[in-house]
Order: sequence, then structure tokens, then C-alpha cells
Amino acid sequence: MLHGYTKRRDQLSIIANILEKAREGARKTQIMYRANLSFTQLNEYITFLLDTGLIRHHKVDGKERYFATVKGLIFAQMYSELLEMIRTQPKPEDKSQLEPELVLEPQKGSG
Repeated sequence: MLHGYTKRRDQLSIIANILEKAREGARKTQIMYRANLSFTQLNEYITFLLDTGLIRHHKVDGKERYFATVKGLIFAQMYSELLEMIRTQPKPEDKSQLEPELVLEPQKGSG
């Protein structure tokens, strides 16, 4: 299914990466280097993340630092879980988890 999948990062993976870097607080340049982004790209992502409430910023020791919010940490966790879900192959005994359960309700007027 993902045979032609390239190694190029998509926007969601970049966002998740930034949020991981900002988990305990980081300066812009730290995020830029750790997330492997240009200054222009970083500013676009920072603006988006601030506008959506996934990160917040304030000064610590006179330097601007960015922190992932609770919403941002939830996003990063959910993204990680989704990646894990599509990366792992179910074991043969676990295939029932992939098939929806049928719930049969008794028909009215019978029995």
C-alpha cells in the first residue's frame, strides 16, 4: 500500500516533531536545528502552532521559549499512536481486532 511512500516528511510529522522538541521548552533556534527546518519554515509552523493552541511561548531568563500545551502533547501522543498502528502488522491471532463485530439483535415478532 505504501510502496511508493517517500522519506519526505509531511506537515503532520513536522508538527509532531516540533511539539516533541517543545515538550519541556525550547528556543526557536533549538527547534529549527532539531526539526531540520529553515528559519522561514520554522516561523510558518510556529505561527500556525501558536494560532491553534498547540504551543505557547514566554520568556525564561530573558529568552523566548516555546512550550507544547496540553493540546499539543495530546496531538503528539495521538500522532505517535497512529504511526504505531500503521507500522505494526497484526499477528494472526489478533486479526479479529481488524474485523468489525456483528451484533445480532433479535427480530421483533419472532420467538
